[in-house]
Amino acid sequence: MITKKEALILLHNYLQDEKLRKHSYAVEAIMTELAEYLNKSKWLWGIVGLLHDIDYEYTQNNPQDHGTVSAQILNNLLPSVAINAIKGHNYIHTGYLPTTHLDKALIASDAVSGLIIATALVMPNTSLREVKISTLKKKIKDSSFAKGCNRDRIYLIADLDIDIDIFLKLSLHALQNVHNLLDL
Repeated sequence: MITKKEALILLHNYLQDEKLRKHSYAVEAIMTELAEYLNKSKWLWGIVGLLHDIDYEYTQNNPQDHGTVSAQILNNLLPSVAINAIKGHNYIHTGYLPTTHLDKALIASDAVSGLIIATALVMPNTSLREVKISTLKKKIKDSSFAKGCNRDRIYLIADLDIDIDIFLKLSLHALQNVHNLLDL
């Protein structure tokens, strides 16, 4: 299996865009926090979050390939449950339906990271430290805010028996812990 150090090298080899790298760090942090909360493998869940978009720069003009190319890149480096979760986060195009907690956690974490970061960016000092749960609860209900954020994907967290308020708290805490990596 791949180590965290090897995963970071791989990520940096495939993703040159710093914004995409930061997104990967954010999803990794949320997935790791969720794994701890659910008593799952922090290594597995974190690596899935970190590498879920590794093919994005190669597939951004061909969304039907996103996730499938990642699976090819990561074949033999990650267990099949991780590969399936990565394919599952683009289930509309890959045909792999998300069924496991790992699959659904990745989809929800991917989406909530965007909502939280967008919220931080509109704070007076553009800082994650300024973001409050009450603000996130308002923003999640405001469909005119962060229009690219699919709220239905965030609400998939209910399939893991996690209340949305708890998920927002866990996710915000995770991102605040890596604020230096995100420059927020």
